[in-house]
Amino acid sequence: MDLQLRGKRVIVTGGNRGIGLAIADLLAAEGADVALVARDLEALQAAAARIAAHGTRVVAVQADTTDDEAVRAMVDSVVGELGGVDILVNAAATPSSSNATPTLATLSDDALHAELDTKVVGYLRCARAVAPHMAASGWGRIINISGLNARQSGSIAGSIRNVAVVALTKNLADELGPLGINVTVVHPGRTITERTASMLASRSADLGITPDELAAQLAVGTSIGRNVTAAEVANVVAFLASPRSVAITGDVIAAGGGARGAIHY
Repeated sequence: MDLQLRGKRVIVTGGNRGIGLAIADLLAAEGADVALVARDLEALQAAAARIAAHGTRVVAVQADTTDDEAVRAMVDSVVGELGGVDILVNAAATPSSSNATPTLATLSDDALHAELDTKVVGYLRCARAVAPHMAASGWGRIINISGLNARQSGSIAGSIRNVAVVALTKNLADELGPLGINVTVVHPGRTITERTASMLASRSADLGITPDELAAQLAVGTSIGRNVTAAEVANVVAFLASPRSVAITGDVIAAGGGARGAIHY
């Protein structure tokens, strides 16, 4: 199936690693011009060099999505380089597995505010900056990368920020839909990225088991019996970014290999 992405102009925040990088790589492979946005300049430049191998235009912009002025300047820079913005993928957030999960007693106000400022308000800032450009052309796609913590307990901050992304998405979908802009959420679950091998090695050593044994334990709750890869999440996002996804907006697509026993409707 031709996803009709050739020539589309894409911004991927958090595009220097993990799911964001996998998404940017696939969209470039499909013929889109891609702007990568992240704070880590060195990793950003390395990611841009990798994606440039597909032969489309690639722009690397260092920016912090917690800074509204920086976000607006980033979008202006991308529009200047690529001539516009058709697709925004919001993926700039701290992975939920990167730190120990705080309890009620240890979760500080500042830590919660930081989570919301990056993943919720940061997503809003980027959407607010690109929406006028999409509206001017009468077409656009905004895909917000959230997470399955929205559907389960265990991380107070993780659940709050991911549910909030869903609420943001639905509001944007209803407001921007008449302008030709679709807005969706993708909920990855535990996802295999370039960080996974080192994470498994470290945690399995602490537990006294092998990395393979730990990986099997972490995959028990999925319907497919394994964790999905970042590239597999990117496949879902690429469809949502395409003109063929016009029937889907304001909705959540789970991309975590299925949660055993749960029914969502």
